[in-house]
Amino acid sequence: MSPRRSSAEAGQTRAAILARGVEVASVEGLEGLTIGRLATDLGLSKSGLLGHFGSKEALQLAVVDTAAEIFFRETSSDTDGVTPGLPRLRAMCAAWVSHVEREVFPGGCFFTAAASEFDDRDGPVRDAVAGLVGLWERDLRLHVSLAVADGDLPTGTDPDQVVFELVGQMLALNHGLRLRRDRGALARTRRAMERLLGEAQPPVPASRTEVASASAG
Repeated sequence: MSPRRSSAEAGQTRAAILARGVEVASVEGLEGLTIGRLATDLGLSKSGLLGHFGSKEALQLAVVDTAAEIFFRETSSDTDGVTPGLPRLRAMCAAWVSHVEREVFPGGCFFTAAASEFDDRDGPVRDAVAGLVGLWERDLRLHVSLAVADGDLPTGTDPDQVVFELVGQMLALNHGLRLRRDRGALARTRRAMERLLGEAQPPVPASRTEVASASAG
């Protein structure tokens, strides 16, 4: 076997381990990830699987990073190219709800579950989860601030408060869907976000814009 083929196969095996790890952790938590469990699920030896990560903590960290890549890929596909400020903020929130609705992660919001599991612990896994959640909230906060500067949100709007409420709405959504099995939580979450950010308006067709310009002239 050539070194190139061996490296490619190792990469494929690692990707398969991480994909299964995200599925397991989403439903059973990061502590549900064990070398033995994943080895059995994937038909690998424990020593072979351990060789890819070295420790359970390293496996957990790699799974958290993989979940973050999935989340940001899923949400960015609906927000790339959208005008910064309130339009981008609304698009981010819509994508946030959509990824939960579509069950991108089988256990609901991966980071809601991970944060609940590790919020009272110390160590690298908690720090990784907190750091990634912080990056998402930073981006939300940025677009709230831009929306205020653009006059699309009222002067004096506190970006920290808006982000706090958006996070609370998503926590309530995850609770409604996962614990109460209430699909109506999706519509309630969208209404809550519209109440906080205002309902998005459809773009004005070009013909109407031209009529308005002519009338103004």
